[in-house]
Amino acid sequence: MPTAAEPDELDIDPVPSEIEDEESSLPAFEILTYPADWTLEVLVDKWRKNQLKIPTFQRHFVWTRVQASKLIESFLLGLPVPAIFLFSSPSDENSQLVVDGQQRLKSLAYFFEGYFGDERAERRQVFRLVGLHKKSPYLGKTYQDLQETDPGAFNRLNDSVLRAFIIKQLDPADDTSIYHVFERLNTGGTSLHPQEIRNCINYGSFNDLLNELNVSPEWRDILGKSEPDKRQRDMELILRFFALADEARTYEPPMKEFLNTYMRKKQNARPNEIDRLRTLFTTVTSTVHRELGPKPFHLASGLNAAAFDATYSALATNRKGSISPGAKVRFRRLMASEGFRGMVRSNTTDREAVRSRRNAVETALFSHF
Repeated sequence: MPTAAEPDELDIDPVPSEIEDEESSLPAFEILTYPADWTLEVLVDKWRKNQLKIPTFQRHFVWTRVQASKLIESFLLGLPVPAIFLFSSPSDENSQLVVDGQQRLKSLAYFFEGYFGDERAERRQVFRLVGLHKKSPYLGKTYQDLQETDPGAFNRLNDSVLRAFIIKQLDPADDTSIYHVFERLNTGGTSLHPQEIRNCINYGSFNDLLNELNVSPEWRDILGKSEPDKRQRDMELILRFFALADEARTYEPPMKEFLNTYMRKKQNARPNEIDRLRTLFTTVTSTVHRELGPKPFHLASGLNAAAFDATYSALATNRKGSISPGAKVRFRRLMASEGFRGMVRSNTTDREAVRSRRNAVETALFSHF
């Protein structure tokens, strides 16, 4: 039995084919990985020059001052520290994306700067080393203190090396592997949902649009959830709609890779394209909300993603802004029929299944126009 959704999670039907699609393995890539041993002084300098970029992601700096202090002490004592992983993108030769290691890098940058926490924080504390053994010579010290009172330790810290593994995609000559690299390296104790990873690596105007549209009151009413899903599955539904509305003819499974490709294409979409997509989504959402009511895609206990994408993509092709008379009744009959339920409960990401369920919805909504 599937477990009930958490209060801050969207309740989506656990369709086996959708789960299998999410867990699909990466396609073939030729990737080069090589080590680089940089001193902490060099790494912090790269950070200050924005040559090491940490992508926008919901999991911001979460280490405590004790955790960060123990990292600094490890370098001072010569203890081993895990390597960081950086992705070198051919589209940006002047910087590298931090795939794994942001907590370590930010801790170092904060200590060298002298203040703990982001510079936008309301109350930044002077970064003194805390949580160390009471006899530690470094307890209570700042970076400035080390420079003034213990130049040996100061130089040892600056000259300490943190190994970085640089990941570069050779073939195909783009950065399509970054999603899978992040997926493998940065899942921690809890696997990230695909949209959480996309939000991390494809930050830009299109991702901003997804966040904007996701809080629309009509959209939240259709989902039956007032607050955004912490795993960003509601944002993925919007992405799924756009991708199928624009490129259904070229769709090939897995759906996960199809969405990855579409989001990369739209990552830095221009204002006129963003306006087009915004208008498309709000028009379809208003039609669904007005004509079909709240939670129209909850066929059982949770929202069915396949029923959603069939309906939204069908409406995207309709230029009238409304559905035909009696369509609401036909739509409800379709959603309740065994034939349609079979379409949205098995093999849902197969190419023919995507086309068939959309055609079925189009017939129900527009057949009498």
